Amino acid sequence: MALTFHATNTSLHLNAHPPFSSGKSLPCSSSKLFKSSPKRKTCVVVIRSSVVQEQDISFTDEENQLVDALIGIQGRGRSASSQQLNVCMQFASFLKSYVILLIEFQVLQDVEQAVKLLEGLQGIPDPTDSSLIEGRWQLMFTTRPGTASPIQRTFVGVDFFSVFQEISLRTNDPRVSNIVKFSEAIGELKVEAAASIKDGKQILFRFDRAAFSLKFLPFKVPYPVPFRLLGDEAKGWLDTTYLSPSGNLRISRGNKGTTFVLQKKTEPRQGLLSVISTGTGVAEAIDEFISLNRKIAKDEPELLEGEWQMIWSSQVETDSWLENAGNGLMGKQIVNKNGQLKFLVDIALGLRFSMTGTFVKSGANTYDVTMDDAAIIAGPFGYPMEMGRKISLQLLYSDEKMRITRGYNDILFVHILSDGLKQK
Repeated sequence: MALTFHATNTSLHLNAHPPFSSGKSLPCSSSKLFKSSPKRKTCVVVIRSSVVQEQDISFTDEENQLVDALIGIQGRGRSASSQQLNVCMQFASFLKSYVILLIEFQVLQDVEQAVKLLEGLQGIPDPTDSSLIEGRWQLMFTTRPGTASPIQRTFVGVDFFSVFQEISLRTNDPRVSNIVKFSEAIGELKVEAAASIKDGKQILFRFDRAAFSLKFLPFKVPYPVPFRLLGDEAKGWLDTTYLSPSGNLRISRGNKGTTFVLQKKTEPRQGLLSVISTGTGVAEAIDEFISLNRKIAKDEPELLEGEWQMIWSSQVETDSWLENAGNGLMGKQIVNKNGQLKFLVDIALGLRFSMTGTFVKSGANTYDVTMDDAAIIAGPFGYPMEMGRKISLQLLYSDEKMRITRGYNDILFVHILSDGLKQK
């Protein structure tokens, strides 16, 4: 992966350019463990550390709407790029960019709505005067004006590392630092800025040093950016437009018009989705997540109605997209209350793979699934296919956002609820 930094007109931009685009995406769900907002939206979040942290995490209803919207970005964004669009690219490569654009625009609206709602509420009145602004914050989401994408930049789109911001204002050397953590094994890059408080909301800063701290080296490696020669381009400001009374959530806007959403503490779903985005240690993270939920949840999970996008599975896709689609390894599952289930995969240019069947509850958290009606659909026409599957589906976790199941061939699946069908 190539990592580039652009210090332009008082902002520092971080871009990741992976040599290949691969990976799987994600969802959310379960009743008692997480509190849902009154209006169903989408959700996201990012932790590259332990997926489950048994700690007090306090969010208001309005803050939960933003957290849910963030979870949706992480889940739906990756699902579109890595699952169903693999098939699309076999037919028309331009389709991938088009579909991603539509999905990103959709989920960005959820985040913007939640951000504006919080900014209109009374958080901490003068954030820079409060000690709650101090400490280490994890970047969950950021927009970047001036780019072609409507999302412009989301933290969840960066699959291989985490971004943090450290604020220390009440010292002899007040500073704001941006930290890119590559992994526990590799190390991090820290870009530091001298800071000062302008008023109750605004921090002024000037970038002045940066260095890599790599685990395999006993010394720091300076990052070769001539901050002194950049003049005003190394300067900037940061307005905090919302700081939660709990000190867990912060919304800030930069001098370039960029919006940042940061958290000090994240809920367990966010941690799991973050691990899924890296593609490493996902099965172990799922086990940890489910174990925590068993300790807290009072009721058995239910197979909820809705349109569920598959974002991750423990089974590697085969060369046959038809086999992948029939086994539920890509695309969506549509669950209806009447006991009907449909696998749906967008192929390209109006073509869809559809496979319908039924499900019957056979235990506390198990379902007998029979899929026996497959076809390639083109508009009003369908070409029947001789395919069938009988699956014992175990529902390991489910809430109004995310679902974890064990299905065909003992494969683990993670789905996220999309907007196709509204949960009643």
